[in-house]
Amino acid sequence: MPVESEPTDSGQFNAEIQECVAELTGRIIGQVDRIAQRLAVPAIFIKALHVLDAPVAMKEMGRRMHCDPSFVTAVADMLEKRGLARRAAHPGDRRVKHLILTGEGCELKQRLEAELSARMPWSTGLDDTERAQLLALIRKMLRASPPAGEAVPDGDGPGDLAASLMAAGLASAADGEVETSLGATPAAG
Repeated sequence: MPVESEPTDSGQFNAEIQECVAELTGRIIGQVDRIAQRLAVPAIFIKALHVLDAPVAMKEMGRRMHCDPSFVTAVADMLEKRGLARRAAHPGDRRVKHLILTGEGCELKQRLEAELSARMPWSTGLDDTERAQLLALIRKMLRASPPAGEAVPDGDGPGDLAASLMAAGLASAADGEVETSLGATPAAG
């Protein structure tokens, strides 16, 4: 593969990185949208199912999905309506509701995760060594301090590559769909 010449100006270099990251994010969002359409589920289900790795408190789910509680409630309602998840009271505090995947929800999550993994650009365009390098670089960026005076959002830190990119990409991909189908607005940020 030919090596492209690197810009000599750091501003130009950063601009090219931003452009490439934006294009990559767009491609990832497109893949997610195509998978969601093929499986006849809203794209937000992919993100919701991804964060449901065990019984999750609704508040925690909102934190993981980077959205407000009313949006999480609407997503939970949709998952329950389709038989993919159910709500249950926390054993120690009945005021806290957990969202738990059903058997059907677990099966759909496994199918979605396998399809996403197979279709992501790093799976098709990079070898194992390059994927390891990419993962190390992404984790390094996630550990980097934010600009002075800017707080790190809750829950953001080193994580697996898919979770990091999905968290960054799916929220914006689903905004229009969610506003239309739920009447809810995701939280900014």
